[in-house]
Parts: sequence; structure tokens; C-alpha cells
Amino acid sequence: MTEELSLAEAVAFCREETVKKLVRQKIEAGVSADEIMAECNEGMVELGNRFGREECFIPDLMIGGMIMKGLMAELGPMLAPDETAAAQAKAVVGTVQHDVHDIGKDILIMMLRGVGFEVVDLGIDVPPGKFVQAVREHEPAVVGLSLLLTTCFKSVTATVNAIREAGLRDKVAIMVGGAAASELLSQNAGCDFYGKTAVDGLHYACQVAGVG
Repeated sequence: MTEELSLAEAVAFCREETVKKLVRQKIEAGVSADEIMAECNEGMVELGNRFGREECFIPDLMIGGMIMKGLMAELGPMLAPDETAAAQAKAVVGTVQHDVHDIGKDILIMMLRGVGFEVVDLGIDVPPGKFVQAVREHEPAVVGLSLLLTTCFKSVTATVNAIREAGLRDKVAIMVGGAAASELLSQNAGCDFYGKTAVDGLHYACQVAGVG
């Protein structure tokens, strides 16, 4: 059964040895690195979809992320310069000020990196000014705000306002997610998108950045 899997399917089902074997076969057959990565990215997105359908769990996402990290290290030097640049869509992600939870944030980051994003991880308890600095310095396509505590609603609003006051609001899409987040919070705080799950955030970021 393993032999029948495509490369994308092997990634989606975290079959690391099969992924390595298929990648070697494709390289030997002259398939370009960017084509191989594109198929792997499809598999990573499907892994996220499987997680959203509760067909797999957090450890599977972690394994998928590690598989993709290894592939990027192997295939990165073989990517054409323009493809390498195209693959580096940027995202800035952090847990808002006064919240120290990071599991949801880390899952999103792993998935974003898995499909080719360059992600700036600001960590936890991130003050609005640090988000502003990161947006100004890295010029990301999207900013992800994470929170688990309802007491941190004001931190979301403060972060969006700080980005706006810095004159950067129209340069970046802002999404919010986490156990305490909601569509109402997103609207009231001035965010562009609310993601109920990390998969939702992944799909939105890909849409904004034109990835996949």
C-alpha cells in the first residue's frame, strides 16, 4: 500500500521513509526541485485538512513539520533563485501581550513553514510595539495574533491599533485565533480574519500571500 502513495499523499500521512524515497526517485528522474516542493506543499496542506477533520492529531502535525523542514534543507539549494524568493512569503506570528500560551501559535507556525512561509515567531506575551517593529522590519503578508485568555481581548485591539497608528495597517493582513478568539473579537478589534483552527489560519495566509 505504501508503494501506491503519491508524494503528496506520503507527506499528508507522515510516511517519512516513503517521502524520502519518492523525492530521491524524482530527483534522479530529473524533476525540478520547485515541482517536488510544490507537491510536498500540497501534502502539507492536506495534512492540515486531515487535522481539521480530526483524522490525525498534534503529533502528526509535528512530524509533518519535521519532514518538511528536512526536505527544505535538502531541496533548498536546488531551487531556482526566483523560486526561492517566491517560496519566502512572510508571516509574523505571536501570542498577544499578557498571554503566555503557545501551543496553538506553534502549530500554526509549523504548518506555515511546512508550505514554504518564512515565519517570524515573536513568542509569547508580545507587546503591541514588538508587532509593529516586526511588521516594519520584515514586511510580512500576514500577521497572526494568538490568545487563549479572554482577559487579553484588549491586547488584540491594542496591537491592531498600534499597527494602524504606525501607518502599516494597509500593508498587512491581520488574523486572530486561539481558544479565546471569535468572529466578534476579530470584527471589534479590526482584524481581517478569525481562524477557528490553525488550518483556517493556514488557508487564509496562503490565500493572502498567493501560496499554493
